[in-house]
Amino acid sequence: MNGPASPDRSSGPPGRENVPILPATPIAVLEDDPLQAEWIRQILAGAGFACHIFGEGNALLAALRGRKSFDLLLLDWELPGIDGLEVLHWIRANRGQSMPVIFVTNRTHESDIVQGLNAGADDYIGKPLRPAELLARVGALLRRNRHATPLESDFVLGDFSVEVATRQILLEGEPIPLTPKEFDLAALFLRHPWRLFSRDDLSALVWNREVPSTSRTLDTHLSNIRKKLQLGPARGVLLSASYALGYRLELLSNSRPEP
Repeated sequence: MNGPASPDRSSGPPGRENVPILPATPIAVLEDDPLQAEWIRQILAGAGFACHIFGEGNALLAALRGRKSFDLLLLDWELPGIDGLEVLHWIRANRGQSMPVIFVTNRTHESDIVQGLNAGADDYIGKPLRPAELLARVGALLRRNRHATPLESDFVLGDFSVEVATRQILLEGEPIPLTPKEFDLAALFLRHPWRLFSRDDLSALVWNREVPSTSRTLDTHLSNIRKKLQLGPARGVLLSASYALGYRLELLSNSRPEP
C-alpha cells in the first residue's frame, strides 16, 4: 500500500467523451488498496477499457504464467509480498517489452522515478490520480505500442538473436536465410512476444499498405517463418493464430523463474 493518499474525485468518474481508440482493451491493475483499485477501475471502465484488478503481485504473476495477456499494466510500487519493482523485473525478464507498464504510486521523489524508469517502466504517475491525466497517458502508451516497429536495436529472445544493422536473425548462432519481408515479420513477432497482431496491423507494419483479405501473401510469409525459424513446441516458441483476432508469438517454456 502507498500510504494515506486518497483518490482525487473532484471531477468525478470520466465520461464517455474519453473513450479510448481501442474499446475493451484489457488492462491489468496491481493495487492492494481496495479504494484506490476501485477508483482506478471506475476511471478505466468509464472510458471503455476492460479492467482486471490484482491485489498482490503473486496473483498477477500467476495470471501471466497462465498465458493471460494484457495490453497494459498499471503498477503500484509498495505491495505485500513482492513489491512492484520486483514484479516489473519479472515482466521484463519473461515478457520483454511487449506489455507497457505505468507505475502509479505515492513514491514521487526524483530518485524513485529514475529507478522505476530504469527498471523498465514506460511511464510514472503520482498519486492522487487525476482521471484525465491517467486516461491521456494510458491512451498515448497504447497508441505508441500499437504502432511500434521492431527495428530499434539488436535483441535476443531465447535461441534467437536479431541483428538490426545486418537484418539477420540467428538461431543458436547460425543465420537463417530470410527474404526482406520475412525478416520484418519475424523481427516484429520476436520483439513483441505475446502481443496480438491483427491482419491489418501486420499489413500496415510490414507492408505499409492494406493487404487484401483474399491475398495469400501474409499467410505464405507466416508459413515460411514458422518453418525457417522452427517455431513450435520443440523450440519452446509457438506462432499461434486466431483467425477472428490475429496472431501472436507465445513462449512455451515452463522454466520461468519464481519471483
